[in-house]
Amino acid sequence: MTAYVPEAGSSGYAGATVRHLLDMRTGVAFRETYTELDAEVRVMERSMGWRPAQPGDPAGAYPYLLTLGQAGPHGGEFTYRSADSDMLGWVCERASGTRMADLISALIWQPMGAERDGEITCDPLGSAIHDGGVSATARDLARFGQLLVDDGCPIIPAAWLAATRDPGPGVREAFAATDNEFVLPGGWYRNQFWVLPGPGGPVLVCLGIHGQLVYADRATRTVVVKMSSWPDAQNTGYLLDTLRACAALAAHLSAGGR
Repeated sequence: MTAYVPEAGSSGYAGATVRHLLDMRTGVAFRETYTELDAEVRVMERSMGWRPAQPGDPAGAYPYLLTLGQAGPHGGEFTYRSADSDMLGWVCERASGTRMADLISALIWQPMGAERDGEITCDPLGSAIHDGGVSATARDLARFGQLLVDDGCPIIPAAWLAATRDPGPGVREAFAATDNEFVLPGGWYRNQFWVLPGPGGPVLVCLGIHGQLVYADRATRTVVVKMSSWPDAQNTGYLLDTLRACAALAAHLSAGGR
């Protein structure tokens, strides 16, 4: 990873690979605990400009990432870290020499035939926020979900999605060793997707806080997009009910229901 972002060599990301970022298996010290005001995710939000800054906060997402330490070895258990997505976005920009907004526009948004422009939020330095803050219509998000159902054709390499659905040794085990297994049994996390077992095969899910969701079931060719503003950033009960509803819709529609 530091081949692309050498500045991170003195941070907790030293020694991490791009694969570790894609699967959120870095050992970086980062708590995604939205109810704790001193958690790293909340400090990062202040540096990004999503919350009022406090004295001593780094100005900007990238400067903040460089302050993170290391809590354990890279390549261990899966732990959801928004910071890993932000570092991955920084790597993509460095590897391509292109801003993330332009990458998304050229490689995904325009080729998939989006009806409307998308918007991406930026930090005080003008850098895109890669872990969230993208605004789009439900119909255009559904177009993205349709790409996943159609094996990415012709935009996303089919092999990339195949490797997401069949990730190989270690990925499932890294998920099963954590509390995530109790909530989403049999699931895993790969290439920035949550993957859930389904009756006809793995289901790709994009999960956002406050209940946002894209659900793509390739076996039943069902895409569900859910806009949401739940009061709590995370609510396990609501999430499970939502996923059950998506699975019921997929089963009903695939059986010829209306």
